[in-house]
Amino acid sequence: MITQTERLIIRPFTAQDIDALYLMNSNAAMLKYIPTDPFTDREQAEVLFHNVILEDYLQRGFGRWAVEHKADKKVIGFCGPKFIPEFNEVELGYRYFPEYWGMGIGSEAAQAALGKFPQFGIDKAIALILEGNLGSEGVAKRVGMHWREQNEFMGHRINIYAKVLA
Repeated sequence: MITQTERLIIRPFTAQDIDALYLMNSNAAMLKYIPTDPFTDREQAEVLFHNVILEDYLQRGFGRWAVEHKADKKVIGFCGPKFIPEFNEVELGYRYFPEYWGMGIGSEAAQAALGKFPQFGIDKAIALILEGNLGSEGVAKRVGMHWREQNEFMGHRINIYAKVLA
């Protein structure tokens, strides 16, 4: 486990989470502001887990973390760091199933996750948020991130929020 809050456990993803990863990456509502095609096959989630998530854990010592809802005992999304080579910075990324939107879970998990970043040698974080994603911008602001600039990422206009942690 990385950390926990009253309602959430934030922990590394495991092979048991591949079905949740598939659902997260095939849910149209969750992908509205994510510049990628929806998954159409569970095997894509296996590849993501083994070739991206585990690879990040091995190479950097950190990566996206599973967010487990204590009451439901299931993975409801992710929150955590990812090194973004295009910016040479670490992003705080987060995404949750729609049935958990509007409950403060995004801010709760983001605050808890950011509190652990320094233990992984991360002294500042950015959030790359596609234009129009007001929900994600709200989470970034609530955890003390400030708008830094507009830019482009994966062919889309984004707002970059940033926070110095150390």
